Amino acid sequence: MSHPRDLGDDHWAVRPFRNRVAGTRASARRRAFAQLAAGTPVLPVLIVTVIALVDLAGGAGMIWLPLLAAGPALAATTNGPRGVLSVGFLAVALGATLGIRDGVPGRELAAVLSALVAVTLASGLAGVLRGRRERVLAAVRSVAETAQHALLKPVPSTVGPFQVAVRYSAAAAEARIGGDLYALIPTPHGVRLIVGDVRGKGLPAVGTAALVLGVFREAAHDEPDLLAVVDRIERSLARNLGHDDFVTAVVAGYPQAAGHLEVVNCGHTPPLLVRACGSVTPVEPAHPSPPLGLRALAGHAPSLHALPFADGDQLLLYTDGVTEARDHGRAFYPLAEGLERHVSHEPARTLDALHDELLAHVGGRLHDDAALLLIRKSAASEAGAPAEVTVPGAAPEARCYL
Repeated sequence: MSHPRDLGDDHWAVRPFRNRVAGTRASARRRAFAQLAAGTPVLPVLIVTVIALVDLAGGAGMIWLPLLAAGPALAATTNGPRGVLSVGFLAVALGATLGIRDGVPGRELAAVLSALVAVTLASGLAGVLRGRRERVLAAVRSVAETAQHALLKPVPSTVGPFQVAVRYSAAAAEARIGGDLYALIPTPHGVRLIVGDVRGKGLPAVGTAALVLGVFREAAHDEPDLLAVVDRIERSLARNLGHDDFVTAVVAGYPQAAGHLEVVNCGHTPPLLVRACGSVTPVEPAHPSPPLGLRALAGHAPSLHALPFADGDQLLLYTDGVTEARDHGRAFYPLAEGLERHVSHEPARTLDALHDELLAHVGGRLHDDAALLLIRKSAASEAGAPAEVTVPGAAPEARCYL
């Protein structure tokens, strides 16, 4: 009785193995077919075939044969040397066959075939050069991404008592890095953050942004006073920047057990405060301060603004690449109205909606670097999604979040 049971066990053990082998082979065939299809110059071959069919139908001879060069020329824009040579060989073979069929004189046919060979060789060389440029561009993008991760380090979704979300778009899409900067770090003195915009663009702006972030990260840990953090950044920029260079920035901190935010605005666009009831108001500085790097010219130091920040409140910091984004009618993007439309309990979802709307407003591509950083203070007892209640006597859209 035990022998048949053993056979049955062996039978059910072998079938899954065979199925896995068959599935692996099928998957390998699908991958090979996909790679072949991706490397096949379908459109160039189709063009060569159409020209040959037109010649066969009309019998025009020399009128259509030179157009066969369009095949290898087009293949150079989409395929490598092998694809170009394959299309060129097909074009030469069809040209010779059609020329002999149509009775094209030998000299003229030789001239056409020589032109096809020359175009094929030139297109093959162009394909090689294009492939090299693509590899160089890929390497440059990889270096830029590495530099961006080192400069603009990823921000966790939760830092201290805050839910956090960040969206950053560089105007130079190929570089993926620009002159806008942001950082949010927990320190012994509470959570501290900065959002700023360097005057200018390109590598000099990136270098200045790196300098500001490096000093901020060190000073935020060392200095118990937020104004001292700003002073450290100011002194460093004064030593390293030119006379016409500066950085606008908002530096904020949430001291432990303080229950309020400390905000220092150095010539930057005012943050937007979203109360738990949904109202959106800009946080204007009581005493405007000059941008970082220009304090010596202005003659006065920045001031600290204490901002009450309760459970459920949110603060959006951004750069002028957001508010100065224009549509085709030259109208600026209304950030406050957009934030009021899309605000939610999840900062990431809010910024996703804002970013998508911003790109739609400008037609798909920004012309300046843009950074958005949104923090939301979670209630200590909050577990999961906050409950939504309506304030008695308020309009239907005026809601508070508990």
